Amino acid sequence: MKTNNIFISTMNKNIYFSSVLGFCALFAACTGATNKDSALEKEETTPTVKLATVRIQPVAQLQEYTATVEPEVKNNIAPNSPVRIDRILVEVGDQVKKGQRLVQMDAANLRQIKLQLDNQETEFKRTDELYKVGGVSKSEWEAAKMSLDVRRTSYENLLENTSLESPINGIITARNYDNGDMYGGANPVLVVEQIRPVKLLINVSETYFAQIKKGMEVNVTLDVYPNEKFTGKVSLVYPTINTSSRTFPVEVQLANQDQRVRPGMFARVVVDFGTVEHVVVPDLAIVKQAGSGDRYVYVYNNGRVSYKKVELGRRLDTQYELISGIEDNAQVVVAGQARLLDNMEVQVEK
Repeated sequence: MKTNNIFISTMNKNIYFSSVLGFCALFAACTGATNKDSALEKEETTPTVKLATVRIQPVAQLQEYTATVEPEVKNNIAPNSPVRIDRILVEVGDQVKKGQRLVQMDAANLRQIKLQLDNQETEFKRTDELYKVGGVSKSEWEAAKMSLDVRRTSYENLLENTSLESPINGIITARNYDNGDMYGGANPVLVVEQIRPVKLLINVSETYFAQIKKGMEVNVTLDVYPNEKFTGKVSLVYPTINTSSRTFPVEVQLANQDQRVRPGMFARVVVDFGTVEHVVVPDLAIVKQAGSGDRYVYVYNNGRVSYKKVELGRRLDTQYELISGIEDNAQVVVAGQARLLDNMEVQVEK
C-alpha cells in the first residue's frame, strides 16, 4: 500500500508540472500574438508620407499687372456755344495733324462781328489821329482803345469756335454729328486721340515704391497679339500711396510707332524688380486651409510632422516661392497629407 501511494503521488506531481508547462506555453504564445498584432495595428494607423528637401535659391521678382491701353492725349473738338455745323471735314479713322481744320461751323455771326470790328478799327484810327493833335482827351482815347480790344478779342474767340482745328497729331476716334446739325453741347463734334505713343496705367503695391523708377523698361503683352512682346518704359510714378488699396499709380508708355496698339486694348505689364533669395517648395507640398485663404506646409522632424503657415510668392512652374514660413534645408511632406495632424507621428516612404 505504501508503494502504491508513492506511485500515485509521483503521478500527481507529473500531471501538475505538465499543466504548468502547458499554461506557460499557451501564455507565451498568446503574449507573442498580442505583441505582433499591436505592432501591425501601429503600423496600419501611422500615416506614411513622402518627403522632399527644400532649398533657398535666387528668384526673379517679376510682377504682372493688367491695364487698358489709353491714348497719350485725348481732345474733344467742339465750339464753346451752341451753333449750327456747316461742314465736318474728316471721318472716323482719319489721321490728322496739329493745326488741321476739322470742322467748319456756321459763319453768319462771324461775318457780322467782322464787319463791326472793321468799323470800330476805322473809328479808332480817326480817334487816334485826333488824340495826336489834341482833338480828344487821353481818357477818350483809352476808352476807344479798350472798346476796340474787346471787339477784337470777341472776333478771335468766335473765329476759333467757327473753324475748329486739331490741337494735336492724332486719329479721329469719334464723330457725333452730321453736316447741318445744331451743336447742342451734350457731346463733342469729334474726338481726336494721340496714339503715338500710347500709355497704360497700373497700380503697384507700396512694397515696390522705392524700387520703381522713371525710365525703367517693362514687358507688355496684348491679347490681340498673343505671340508678341512689346517694350515699354515707366513714364510717370505718382508720388502718393492710396490708403485704401495700399498701391500707387504708375504710367507706362509704349512708343507705338507702327500704331498697331490702339486705345481700349487689354494689356499685361510685367515689371522686373530683380532677384531675391527665397525658399522654393514643390507645389505638391502646399495645403490650403478649408474656409480661408491661408496656406500651410507639413514639415518633418524626428519622426513627426508640424503644421507651418506659409506666405506664397511667385509660382515657378511646379514650385512656389515662399516669402516666409519655412527654413532652408527643411524636409516637407509632398504626399500623404490627407491623414495628417499637427505633431503627428509618421512613417517615411522608402
